[in-house]
Amino acid sequence: MERIFSSFILLLVISSLSAQVATHDYPIKMVPIKNVVLNDNFWLPKIKVIQDSTIQYALGKCESEGRMESFLVAGGKLTGKVRGKMPFDDTDLYKIIEGASYSLISQPNTRLDATLDSVIAIIRIGQEPDGYLTTWFTIDRMHPPAAWVKPSKNRWEAEQMSHELYNSGHMFEAAAAHFRATGKRNFLDIALKNADLLVENFGPGKLRIPPGHQIVETGLIQLYQITQNKKYLKLAKFYLDQRGDSTSHKLFGAYSQDHVPVVKQDEAVGHAVRAVYLYAGMTDIAAIYQDQAYLNAVNKIWENMVNKKMYLTGGIGALHKGEAFGENYELPNLTAYNETCAAIGDVGWNQRLFQLSGDGKYYDIIERSLYNGLISGISTNGKKFFYPNPMESDGNYLFNKGACTRQSWFDCSCCPTNLIRFIPSIPGLIYATNEEGLYINLFATSRAKMEVLGNKVEIEQQTSYPWNGKLSFTLNPEKKQQFTVRIRIPGWAREQVLPGDLYSYQGKYSGKISLTVNGKAEKPVLRKGYAEITKVWETNDKIELTLPMPVRRVVTNALVASNQNLVAVECGPVVYCAEEADNQYNWQDWILPGNARLNIAKQTILTDQVNSIQVNTPGKTGALNLIPYYLWSNRGVGKMKVWFPVVASMDKGDSK
Repeated sequence: MERIFSSFILLLVISSLSAQVATHDYPIKMVPIKNVVLNDNFWLPKIKVIQDSTIQYALGKCESEGRMESFLVAGGKLTGKVRGKMPFDDTDLYKIIEGASYSLISQPNTRLDATLDSVIAIIRIGQEPDGYLTTWFTIDRMHPPAAWVKPSKNRWEAEQMSHELYNSGHMFEAAAAHFRATGKRNFLDIALKNADLLVENFGPGKLRIPPGHQIVETGLIQLYQITQNKKYLKLAKFYLDQRGDSTSHKLFGAYSQDHVPVVKQDEAVGHAVRAVYLYAGMTDIAAIYQDQAYLNAVNKIWENMVNKKMYLTGGIGALHKGEAFGENYELPNLTAYNETCAAIGDVGWNQRLFQLSGDGKYYDIIERSLYNGLISGISTNGKKFFYPNPMESDGNYLFNKGACTRQSWFDCSCCPTNLIRFIPSIPGLIYATNEEGLYINLFATSRAKMEVLGNKVEIEQQTSYPWNGKLSFTLNPEKKQQFTVRIRIPGWAREQVLPGDLYSYQGKYSGKISLTVNGKAEKPVLRKGYAEITKVWETNDKIELTLPMPVRRVVTNALVASNQNLVAVECGPVVYCAEEADNQYNWQDWILPGNARLNIAKQTILTDQVNSIQVNTPGKTGALNLIPYYLWSNRGVGKMKVWFPVVASMDKGDSK
């Protein structure tokens, strides 16, 4: 009897611990978009272009190409066949709704709000009574829209490429964003009904198939965060735990990061977008469950990616074949893939790693991606796009899905709609708080309200970043209080191109960082990439930080064969390139010798006023003009280079 009683007590203890294990959260909280007013001359125009132009443009494309019609056919309101060419065409609408929802927070727009309600009503029609929602499967499961998707009589049995769970994941993320932006449940209820169906069908003793293309994991966690219903959280972890488990399913392989269990993975492999969505979900689980095995795995994968598989622009995924990571140090320039979606996913992953650790190195990657390899994916008018983002163009190689310049849309338009969902979310990346104070992570003119140690604090930031490094912050706490303000000192101002040893600067940083509080010079503690200032803060306290921005030459680790004897140029967080529109002389004369003078100049490129860099070489007529990489190919087809030889090449082959 005593043994039975002891066993019963033990079971109660285990049950109690199990119930408590998932009650944690990230120790650092991002200040939400609704608490941030952006007035920045760099980012605000880009967000306005999304709301004023790109969203309506993309909705028009979705309508003309049958995206909306598919939901009506699936729901029996129309008759017809699947019109799209991809099994994930539904997600284009979901991503537009997500981005539009974020934009409504920053820029209220009653007409757009009503448009979203109309689109959501159409989506609801396509949902089956039990909550299932993937239109191509409902319409004609035996004739998938893409040849690489196997026909299947049963839901999810061809999940490796069917994208059914991927569709759900984007729906969950969009519904969460829409609910947080508007308070409406019309889309959230659709998502929860679908999530409940997944809970009913997947789990121990049920289907044990992981998603072919990840994102449902982070989507489920978003629903958990809204509802606090742990069944969504548990399913997200279940999906992650199934990967690499050959007892539950036939493994999808390294392409889908399904070759070994996630806790044993230590290298960034396979399809780059799938990978970073997976790693983001793993980081969520590491934070919420305080799972050290998960954390160890994501840390090892991150180290591999940053030290051996990342481009100077923050781009990832070197190979066109499989849209995948290459081998270690395989970073070609002309054929670089660097999918826009991968850059967006990588920002999301690094944000989570920051929230877990408070380390500025993750924001160094976020910043590099934001100003270079991410916004390069969209044109200045918001209606033309890059799917891949190469580091070089010869004007002939058709790298962009059949073109060597930007395209207005794609059969697979994941990148345009991903840009729509991401760019309006940028205000939510700027500030964060924890139990000790606040973080200033990105530099953009803005005002934000937050709670610090139970005290309401307003902060105002003024800057012309990224074109100069003068930063001003005014703090206004509701009441006097001691707390810590952490301001990120970017890696480029600390002699570090990126974390790790993949890239390095030539020469020493010639500037001197200065920081004052209320006009008095300070020597703050520098910890984890942040300048820490702890004091009793009062109304109208002012911090001024100056980060000098000399033009810098960058070289690559000797193990990267494609960049040997080549040099790149950057200034502050911005990577530069030469484009044929500004440089009409021979391709082989695009060089950057060691004695060249690099001078900053002002230049207007269409709607953008930017700093360009003039490369003046003694004894050479004319200057090589460099522009910010993100702006290339806005002025037509032409050659482009990021990496330059120090002497002219005798090879005429590139000057076709």
